[in-house]
Amino acid sequence: HPRSNTVHRMAVLDLGATLSTFALIVPAELPDKTFIATLILATRFRHLPVWLGVSTAFFVQTAIAVSLGGLLSLLPPALVAGVAAVIFAAGAAILFKGAMKSRQVAKAEADALLAEEEEAITKAATPTSAWKMATTSFVVLFVAEWGDLSQLLTASQSARTGEPVSVFIGAWLALVLVAGLAVLAGRWIFSRVPLHRVRFISAGVLAILAGSAIAEVFAG
Repeated sequence: HPRSNTVHRMAVLDLGATLSTFALIVPAELPDKTFIATLILATRFRHLPVWLGVSTAFFVQTAIAVSLGGLLSLLPPALVAGVAAVIFAAGAAILFKGAMKSRQVAKAEADALLAEEEEAITKAATPTSAWKMATTSFVVLFVAEWGDLSQLLTASQSARTGEPVSVFIGAWLALVLVAGLAVLAGRWIFSRVPLHRVRFISAGVLAILAGSAIAEVFAG
């Protein structure tokens, strides 16, 4: 029965879609502004409420992205592949440009970037309870992540693979992991890890995916 087949497919996870989405989102999110915002929140508030608030925001944003991908998947396959190619190519260009820029950024400028994010977050009233800390973290990250590259990539993955549940799990786990890294070791990562290399790698992966999607357009 068609309906039972659809339900069965949704119930079975596609490990390949989950792992590929996870591997796509982690490097794309590491140098992102949301990573920096989470880092700053963790320096002001207790770690657990920050992580829970941020992870909840990522849950909602990922669900929205997957739903958008589901709508895109209703389009003709060639058009879906074309939209994915544009998103992947744009993401590659954004990350490559960011990598070239961050490669030339001095430590003083990196510290200034952290200070800018910290000033923006400090303008909000300082919460006094774990619940308010988590809520503040949720709001800050929900706003920062809206329309973010990782959200667009998640939507594209959902549309291309036709595996919304698997893509959701891979994307959300990736974001939760990055949030945990930002909370526990954000400043160390930001100061020690050459983020421009991470961006170059991410740009290369997205360029390959863009090429693959373009090939799907012509194959269709």
